[in-house]
Amino acid sequence: MPGLCRDCLTSLTEERRCPSCGSPRVTVHPELFDLSIAHMDCDAFYASVEKRDNPDLADKPIIIGGGKRGVVSTACYVARIRGVRSAMPMFKALQLCPDAVVIKPRMSVYAEASRAIRAMMDELTPDVEPLSLDEAFMDLSGTQRLHGAPPAVMLARLVKRMKDELGLTGSIGLSHNKFLAKVASDLDKPRGFSVIGKAETSVFLHDKPVRLIWGIGPAAQDSLDRAGIRTFADLLRWDQEALTARFGSMGYRLWHLARGQDKRRVSAHEPMKSISNETTFFEDTASTDILDGHIWRLSEKVADRAKAKGLAGRVVTLKLKRANHKIITRRVSLRDPTQIADRIYRTARGLFDQVGDQGPYRLLGCGLSDLCSEDQADISGDLLDPGAARRSQAERATDKIRKRFGTDAIVKGRALR
Repeated sequence: MPGLCRDCLTSLTEERRCPSCGSPRVTVHPELFDLSIAHMDCDAFYASVEKRDNPDLADKPIIIGGGKRGVVSTACYVARIRGVRSAMPMFKALQLCPDAVVIKPRMSVYAEASRAIRAMMDELTPDVEPLSLDEAFMDLSGTQRLHGAPPAVMLARLVKRMKDELGLTGSIGLSHNKFLAKVASDLDKPRGFSVIGKAETSVFLHDKPVRLIWGIGPAAQDSLDRAGIRTFADLLRWDQEALTARFGSMGYRLWHLARGQDKRRVSAHEPMKSISNETTFFEDTASTDILDGHIWRLSEKVADRAKAKGLAGRVVTLKLKRANHKIITRRVSLRDPTQIADRIYRTARGLFDQVGDQGPYRLLGCGLSDLCSEDQADISGDLLDPGAARRSQAERATDKIRKRFGTDAIVKGRALR
Protein backbone atom coordinates (compact mmCIF):
# COMPACT_ATOMS: atom_id res chain seq x y z
CA MET A 1 0.00 0.00 0.00
CA PRO A 2 1.50 3.37 -0.98
CA GLY A 3 2.59 5.70 1.80
CA LEU A 4 4.34 9.01 2.34
CA CYS A 5 6.41 10.52 5.13
CA ARG A 6 5.14 14.07 5.62
CA ASP A 7 8.39 15.22 7.24
CA CYS A 8 11.03 14.11 4.73
CA LEU A 9 8.65 13.37 1.79
CA THR A 10 9.97 9.83 1.34
CA SER A 11 7.61 7.46 -0.50
CA LEU A 12 7.19 4.17 1.35
CA THR A 13 4.88 1.19 1.74
CA GLU A 14 2.79 0.49 4.84
CA GLU A 15 5.49 1.37 7.40
CA ARG A 16 4.27 3.06 10.56
CA ARG A 17 7.51 4.99 10.86
CA CYS A 18 9.57 6.48 8.09
CA PRO A 19 12.64 4.28 7.43
CA SER A 20 14.58 7.37 6.31
CA CYS A 21 14.02 9.85 9.15
CA GLY A 22 12.15 7.82 11.77
CA SER A 23 9.15 10.16 11.79
CA PRO A 24 5.77 8.71 12.80
CA ARG A 25 4.00 11.26 10.59
CA VAL A 26 3.29 8.75 7.86
CA THR A 27 0.17 8.69 5.65
CA VAL A 28 -0.73 5.36 4.04
CA HIS A 29 -3.70 4.84 1.72
CA PRO A 30 -4.39 2.63 -1.33
CA GLU A 31 -5.43 5.67 -3.43
CA LEU A 32 -2.87 8.09 -1.98
CA PHE A 33 -1.13 8.78 -5.30
CA ASP A 34 -4.28 8.65 -7.47
CA LEU A 35 -6.32 11.52 -6.00
CA SER A 36 -5.97 15.18 -6.96
CA ILE A 37 -8.69 17.34 -5.33
CA ALA A 38 -7.48 18.89 -2.09
CA HIS A 39 -8.58 21.25 0.64
CA MET A 40 -5.95 23.03 2.74
CA ASP A 41 -7.09 24.54 6.02
CA CYS A 42 -4.66 26.47 8.22
CA ASP A 43 -4.61 25.43 11.88
CA ALA A 44 -6.12 28.12 14.16
CA PHE A 45 -4.76 30.64 11.66
CA TYR A 46 -5.12 33.98 13.46
CA ALA A 47 -3.92 32.50 16.74
CA SER A 48 -1.00 30.77 15.01
CA VAL A 49 0.13 34.06 13.44
CA GLU A 50 0.06 35.73 16.87
CA LYS A 51 2.12 32.93 18.44
CA ARG A 52 4.58 33.06 15.57
CA ASP A 53 5.04 36.79 16.00
CA ASN A 54 5.30 36.58 19.80
CA PRO A 55 7.11 33.41 20.96
CA ASP A 56 6.24 34.24 24.59
CA LEU A 57 2.68 33.13 23.75
CA ALA A 58 3.76 29.71 22.45
CA ASP A 59 2.41 27.62 25.33
CA LYS A 60 -0.34 29.96 26.48
CA PRO A 61 -4.05 29.80 25.66
CA ILE A 62 -4.92 32.72 23.40
CA ILE A 63 -8.22 33.99 22.07
CA ILE A 64 -8.60 36.31 19.11
CA GLY A 65 -11.55 38.58 19.78
CA GLY A 66 -12.33 41.48 22.01
CA GLY A 67 -14.69 43.01 24.50
CA LYS A 68 -16.83 41.27 27.08
CA ARG A 69 -19.82 41.66 24.76
CA GLY A 70 -17.99 40.37 21.69
CA VAL A 71 -17.48 36.87 20.37
CA VAL A 72 -14.46 34.65 19.79
CA SER A 73 -13.00 35.01 16.32
CA THR A 74 -10.68 32.04 16.78
CA ALA A 75 -8.77 30.33 19.58
CA CYS A 76 -5.55 28.37 19.72
CA TYR A 77 -5.67 24.65 20.42
CA VAL A 78 -4.64 25.14 24.05
CA ALA A 79 -7.80 27.21 24.56
CA ARG A 80 -9.89 24.79 22.50
CA ILE A 81 -8.96 21.97 24.86
CA ARG A 82 -10.67 24.04 27.58
CA GLY A 83 -13.83 24.19 25.45
CA VAL A 84 -13.40 27.57 23.75
CA ARG A 85 -14.89 27.68 20.24
CA SER A 86 -15.24 30.20 17.42
CA ALA A 87 -18.35 32.43 17.66
CA MET A 88 -18.64 31.73 21.41
CA PRO A 89 -19.48 34.82 23.51
CA MET A 90 -16.32 36.21 25.08
CA PHE A 91 -17.74 36.08 28.60
CA LYS A 92 -18.33 32.35 28.26
CA ALA A 93 -14.91 31.75 26.71
CA LEU A 94 -13.23 33.53 29.63
CA GLN A 95 -15.27 31.51 32.12
CA LEU A 96 -13.93 28.33 30.52
CA CYS A 97 -10.40 29.68 30.14
CA PRO A 98 -9.85 32.57 32.59
CA ASP A 99 -6.08 32.65 32.03
CA ALA A 100 -6.41 33.16 28.26
CA VAL A 101 -4.56 36.01 26.58
CA VAL A 102 -7.12 37.98 24.56
CA ILE A 103 -5.79 39.66 21.41
CA LYS A 104 -7.62 42.00 19.06
CA PRO A 105 -7.52 40.81 15.41
CA ARG A 106 -4.78 42.22 13.17
CA MET A 107 -6.42 41.68 9.80
CA SER A 108 -3.67 43.29 7.73
CA VAL A 109 -1.06 40.94 9.26
CA TYR A 110 -3.26 37.89 8.67
CA ALA A 111 -3.89 38.98 5.08
CA GLU A 112 -0.14 39.29 4.48
CA ALA A 113 0.42 35.74 5.75
CA SER A 114 -2.49 34.54 3.62
CA ARG A 115 -0.95 36.07 0.49
CA ALA A 116 2.33 34.26 1.18
CA ILE A 117 0.51 30.93 1.51
CA ARG A 118 -1.51 31.63 -1.64
CA ALA A 119 1.72 32.27 -3.58
CA MET A 120 2.95 28.82 -2.53
CA MET A 121 -0.30 27.21 -3.67
CA ASP A 122 -0.15 29.04 -7.00
CA GLU A 123 3.24 27.43 -7.62
CA LEU A 124 1.55 24.01 -7.43
CA THR A 125 -1.45 24.63 -9.66
CA PRO A 126 -3.35 27.45 -11.37
CA ASP A 127 -6.58 25.96 -10.01
CA VAL A 128 -6.75 27.42 -6.50
CA GLU A 129 -10.13 28.45 -5.08
CA PRO A 130 -9.79 30.40 -1.83
CA LEU A 131 -12.69 30.22 0.63
CA SER A 132 -11.24 32.66 3.14
CA LEU A 133 -7.86 33.93 4.31
CA ASP A 134 -6.95 30.55 5.77
CA GLU A 135 -8.41 27.87 3.51
CA ALA A 136 -8.63 26.96 -0.15
CA PHE A 137 -9.44 24.18 -2.58
CA MET A 138 -6.83 23.01 -5.08
CA ASP A 139 -7.14 20.86 -8.17
CA LEU A 140 -3.80 19.24 -8.97
CA SER A 141 -5.06 17.10 -11.86
CA GLY A 142 -2.43 16.89 -14.57
CA THR A 143 0.33 18.49 -12.52
CA GLN A 144 2.38 15.33 -11.93
CA ARG A 145 4.29 15.73 -15.18
CA LEU A 146 5.03 19.37 -14.33
CA HIS A 147 6.35 18.67 -10.82
CA GLY A 148 7.64 15.15 -11.26
CA ALA A 149 5.66 13.98 -8.23
CA PRO A 150 2.02 13.03 -7.53
CA PRO A 151 -0.33 15.57 -5.90
CA ALA A 152 -0.03 13.99 -2.43
CA VAL A 153 3.73 14.62 -2.38
CA MET A 154 3.29 18.21 -3.56
CA LEU A 155 0.68 18.86 -0.88
CA ALA A 156 2.95 17.47 1.84
CA ARG A 157 5.70 19.70 0.47
CA LEU A 158 3.34 22.70 0.63
CA VAL A 159 2.55 22.36 4.35
CA LYS A 160 6.22 21.64 5.08
CA ARG A 161 7.17 24.91 3.34
CA MET A 162 4.46 26.75 5.28
CA LYS A 163 5.99 25.50 8.52
CA ASP A 164 9.63 26.05 7.55
CA GLU A 165 9.30 29.43 5.79
CA LEU A 166 6.27 31.05 7.43
CA GLY A 167 6.09 29.36 10.82
CA LEU A 168 2.46 28.34 10.19
CA THR A 169 0.80 24.95 9.94
CA GLY A 170 -2.09 23.57 7.93
CA SER A 171 -4.11 20.40 7.47
CA ILE A 172 -4.71 18.68 4.13
CA GLY A 173 -7.79 16.82 2.95
CA LEU A 174 -7.31 14.80 -0.24
CA SER A 175 -10.11 13.12 -2.15
CA HIS A 176 -11.90 12.85 -5.50
CA ASN A 177 -14.21 15.88 -5.07
CA LYS A 178 -14.51 19.16 -3.16
CA PHE A 179 -17.09 17.98 -0.64
CA LEU A 180 -15.02 15.04 0.56
CA ALA A 181 -11.73 16.96 0.44
CA LYS A 182 -13.16 19.55 2.84
CA VAL A 183 -14.53 16.84 5.13
CA ALA A 184 -11.13 15.11 5.12
CA SER A 185 -9.18 18.24 6.05
CA ASP A 186 -11.01 18.43 9.38
CA LEU A 187 -10.51 14.79 10.40
CA ASP A 188 -7.05 15.02 11.95
CA LYS A 189 -6.31 18.64 12.89
CA PRO A 190 -3.87 20.15 13.60
CA ARG A 191 -1.15 19.25 11.05
CA GLY A 192 -3.33 16.52 9.59
CA PHE A 193 -3.23 14.79 6.22
CA SER A 194 -6.36 12.74 5.64
CA VAL A 195 -7.49 10.86 2.56
CA ILE A 196 -10.96 9.71 1.50
CA GLY A 197 -10.74 7.44 -1.55
CA LYS A 198 -13.42 6.61 -4.11
CA ALA A 199 -13.67 2.97 -3.03
CA GLU A 200 -14.38 3.81 0.62
CA THR A 201 -16.72 6.77 0.13
CA SER A 202 -20.02 4.98 0.82
CA VAL A 203 -18.73 3.13 3.88
CA PHE A 204 -17.04 6.25 5.25
CA LEU A 205 -20.16 8.43 5.00
CA HIS A 206 -22.77 5.87 6.06
CA ASP A 207 -22.95 6.56 9.81
CA LYS A 208 -21.59 10.13 9.77
CA PRO A 209 -23.83 13.02 10.94
CA VAL A 210 -25.19 15.28 8.19
CA ARG A 211 -23.73 18.29 10.00
CA LEU A 212 -20.46 17.33 8.30
CA ILE A 213 -21.90 18.99 5.21
CA TRP A 214 -20.50 22.49 4.83
CA GLY A 215 -23.34 25.00 5.02
CA ILE A 216 -25.65 22.95 7.24
CA GLY A 217 -26.30 25.47 9.99
CA PRO A 218 -28.61 25.26 13.03
CA ALA A 219 -31.75 26.16 11.05
CA ALA A 220 -31.09 23.56 8.34
CA GLN A 221 -30.18 20.99 10.97
CA ASP A 222 -33.50 21.60 12.75
CA SER A 223 -35.38 21.06 9.48
CA LEU A 224 -33.52 17.82 8.86
CA ASP A 225 -34.09 16.66 12.44
CA ARG A 226 -37.82 17.18 12.01
CA ALA A 227 -37.66 14.95 8.94
CA GLY A 228 -35.79 12.27 10.89
CA ILE A 229 -32.53 12.90 9.01
CA ARG A 230 -29.49 12.88 11.27
CA THR A 231 -26.96 10.72 9.41
CA PHE A 232 -26.06 10.02 5.80
CA ALA A 233 -27.72 6.64 6.19
CA ASP A 234 -30.97 8.48 6.93
CA LEU A 235 -30.53 10.53 3.75
CA LEU A 236 -30.06 7.39 1.65
CA ARG A 237 -33.56 6.26 2.58
CA TRP A 238 -35.06 9.23 0.74
CA ASP A 239 -35.41 9.30 -3.04
CA GLN A 240 -34.36 12.39 -4.96
CA GLU A 241 -37.87 13.56 -5.77
CA ALA A 242 -39.00 13.42 -2.14
CA LEU A 243 -35.93 15.26 -0.85
CA THR A 244 -36.32 17.97 -3.47
CA ALA A 245 -40.03 18.35 -2.71
CA ARG A 246 -39.30 18.68 1.02
CA PHE A 247 -36.15 20.85 0.94
CA GLY A 248 -36.04 22.42 -2.53
CA SER A 249 -32.59 22.90 -4.10
CA MET A 250 -30.93 21.87 -0.82
CA GLY A 251 -32.70 18.49 -1.09
CA TYR A 252 -31.33 17.94 -4.59
CA ARG A 253 -27.82 18.69 -3.31
CA LEU A 254 -28.27 16.46 -0.26
CA TRP A 255 -29.29 13.48 -2.41
CA HIS A 256 -26.00 13.68 -4.31
CA LEU A 257 -23.82 14.38 -1.27
CA ALA A 258 -25.33 11.39 0.54
CA ARG A 259 -23.73 9.29 -2.20
CA GLY A 260 -20.44 11.18 -2.07
CA GLN A 261 -21.15 12.92 -5.38
CA ASP A 262 -20.02 16.49 -5.99
CA LYS A 263 -19.50 17.73 -9.55
CA ARG A 264 -18.45 21.27 -8.63
CA ARG A 265 -15.17 22.28 -10.20
CA VAL A 266 -12.38 24.02 -8.37
CA SER A 267 -12.80 27.57 -9.68
CA ALA A 268 -9.79 29.83 -9.51
CA HIS A 269 -11.67 32.86 -10.78
CA GLU A 270 -14.60 33.07 -8.39
CA PRO A 271 -14.63 36.77 -7.42
CA MET A 272 -15.18 37.89 -3.84
CA LYS A 273 -18.71 39.30 -3.70
CA SER A 274 -18.71 41.05 -0.35
CA ILE A 275 -16.79 41.86 2.83
CA SER A 276 -18.71 41.85 6.09
CA ASN A 277 -18.37 41.48 9.82
CA GLU A 278 -20.93 41.03 12.56
CA THR A 279 -21.12 40.58 16.31
CA THR A 280 -23.65 38.91 18.61
CA PHE A 281 -24.20 40.66 21.94
CA PHE A 282 -24.01 38.91 25.30
CA GLU A 283 -27.10 40.86 26.34
CA ASP A 284 -29.68 42.40 24.01
CA THR A 285 -29.24 46.17 23.90
CA ALA A 286 -31.08 49.25 22.70
CA SER A 287 -28.38 51.69 23.88
CA THR A 288 -27.50 54.03 21.03
CA ASP A 289 -24.04 54.70 22.49
CA ILE A 290 -23.20 51.00 22.73
CA LEU A 291 -24.55 50.25 19.25
CA ASP A 292 -22.69 53.24 17.81
CA GLY A 293 -19.42 51.89 19.21
CA HIS A 294 -20.10 48.51 17.60
CA ILE A 295 -20.93 50.14 14.24
CA TRP A 296 -17.56 51.88 14.32
CA ARG A 297 -15.58 48.77 15.27
CA LEU A 298 -17.30 46.65 12.62
CA SER A 299 -16.78 49.36 10.00
CA GLU A 300 -13.10 49.48 10.89
CA LYS A 301 -12.78 45.69 10.55
CA VAL A 302 -14.51 45.74 7.15
CA ALA A 303 -12.25 48.58 6.01
CA ASP A 304 -9.12 46.76 7.23
CA ARG A 305 -10.08 43.64 5.24
CA ALA A 306 -10.85 45.71 2.15
CA LYS A 307 -7.50 47.51 2.37
CA ALA A 308 -5.65 44.23 2.96
CA LYS A 309 -7.17 42.76 -0.20
CA GLY A 310 -6.82 45.90 -2.31
CA LEU A 311 -10.60 46.22 -2.69
CA ALA A 312 -13.31 48.85 -2.29
CA GLY A 313 -17.09 48.60 -2.26
CA ARG A 314 -19.92 50.72 -3.61
CA VAL A 315 -22.74 49.32 -1.43
CA VAL A 316 -22.77 49.61 2.38
CA THR A 317 -25.07 47.24 4.29
CA LEU A 318 -26.27 47.33 7.88
CA LYS A 319 -27.75 44.21 9.48
CA LEU A 320 -29.64 44.09 12.77
CA LYS A 321 -31.25 41.16 14.53
CA ARG A 322 -33.93 42.02 17.06
CA ALA A 323 -34.53 40.18 20.33
CA ASN A 324 -37.29 38.16 18.63
CA HIS A 325 -34.74 37.08 15.94
CA LYS A 326 -36.35 39.22 13.24
CA ILE A 327 -33.60 40.46 10.89
CA ILE A 328 -33.59 44.04 9.62
CA THR A 329 -31.34 44.82 6.66
CA ARG A 330 -30.66 48.24 5.13
CA ARG A 331 -28.29 49.09 2.30
CA VAL A 332 -27.33 52.11 0.24
CA SER A 333 -25.23 52.65 -2.91
CA LEU A 334 -22.48 55.24 -2.69
CA ARG A 335 -21.55 57.67 -5.44
CA ASP A 336 -18.17 55.95 -5.78
CA PRO A 337 -16.58 52.93 -4.04
CA THR A 338 -14.84 53.26 -0.68
CA GLN A 339 -12.51 51.39 1.64
CA ILE A 340 -12.39 54.14 4.26
CA ALA A 341 -13.66 53.13 7.70
CA ASP A 342 -14.91 56.63 8.45
CA ARG A 343 -17.11 56.66 5.35
CA ILE A 344 -18.41 53.15 5.96
CA TYR A 345 -19.20 54.08 9.56
CA ARG A 346 -21.01 57.31 8.69
CA THR A 347 -23.06 55.54 6.03
CA ALA A 348 -23.92 52.61 8.31
CA ARG A 349 -24.78 54.99 11.15
CA GLY A 350 -27.13 56.83 8.79
CA LEU A 351 -28.83 53.54 7.97
CA PHE A 352 -29.14 52.79 11.67
CA ASP A 353 -30.81 56.16 12.25
CA GLN A 354 -33.30 55.33 9.47
CA VAL A 355 -34.32 52.12 11.26
CA GLY A 356 -35.35 54.11 14.30
CA ASP A 357 -36.09 52.75 17.73
CA GLN A 358 -36.90 49.09 17.03
CA GLY A 359 -34.52 47.54 19.56
CA PRO A 360 -33.35 45.91 21.66
CA TYR A 361 -30.97 44.09 19.34
CA ARG A 362 -29.04 40.86 19.75
CA LEU A 363 -26.79 41.14 16.66
CA LEU A 364 -25.31 43.88 14.49
CA GLY A 365 -23.37 43.60 11.24
CA CYS A 366 -21.79 45.87 8.62
CA GLY A 367 -20.69 45.02 5.10
CA LEU A 368 -19.38 46.22 1.74
CA SER A 369 -20.48 44.78 -1.59
CA ASP A 370 -20.35 45.57 -5.32
CA LEU A 371 -16.58 45.26 -4.93
CA CYS A 372 -13.92 46.62 -7.26
CA SER A 373 -10.22 47.47 -7.23
CA GLU A 374 -9.04 50.03 -4.69
CA ASP A 375 -7.79 52.15 -7.61
CA GLN A 376 -11.41 53.26 -8.07
CA ALA A 377 -11.96 54.13 -4.41
CA ASP A 378 -12.92 57.57 -3.06
CA ILE A 379 -12.06 59.45 -6.24
CA SER A 380 -14.70 62.17 -6.46
CA GLY A 381 -14.96 63.12 -2.79
CA ASP A 382 -18.15 64.22 -1.05
CA LEU A 383 -19.42 67.71 -1.92
CA LEU A 384 -21.89 67.57 0.98
CA ASP A 385 -19.14 66.74 3.47
CA PRO A 386 -16.09 69.01 2.97
CA GLY A 387 -14.28 67.35 5.89
CA ALA A 388 -14.40 63.87 4.34
CA ALA A 389 -11.10 64.27 2.42
CA ARG A 390 -9.29 65.46 5.55
CA ARG A 391 -10.62 62.54 7.61
CA SER A 392 -9.64 60.12 4.83
CA GLN A 393 -6.07 61.45 4.85
CA ALA A 394 -5.95 61.15 8.63
CA GLU A 395 -7.15 57.54 8.42
CA ARG A 396 -4.45 56.67 5.88
CA ALA A 397 -1.84 58.22 8.18
CA THR A 398 -3.29 56.26 11.12
CA ASP A 399 -3.02 53.03 9.11
CA LYS A 400 0.70 53.66 8.57
CA ILE A 401 1.28 54.31 12.27
CA ARG A 402 -0.61 51.17 13.30
CA LYS A 403 1.28 49.09 10.77
CA ARG A 404 4.54 50.23 12.33
CA PHE A 405 3.66 50.40 16.03
CA GLY A 406 0.67 48.05 16.41
CA THR A 407 -3.10 48.27 16.20
CA ASP A 408 -3.42 49.92 19.64
CA ALA A 409 -1.06 52.78 18.78
CA ILE A 410 -4.04 55.01 17.94
CA VAL A 411 -7.62 54.34 19.10
CA LYS A 412 -10.64 56.49 18.36
CA GLY A 413 -12.80 57.49 21.30
CA ARG A 414 -15.93 55.98 19.79
CA ALA A 415 -14.13 52.59 19.67
CA LEU A 416 -14.19 52.54 23.49
CA ARG A 417 -17.99 52.70 23.74
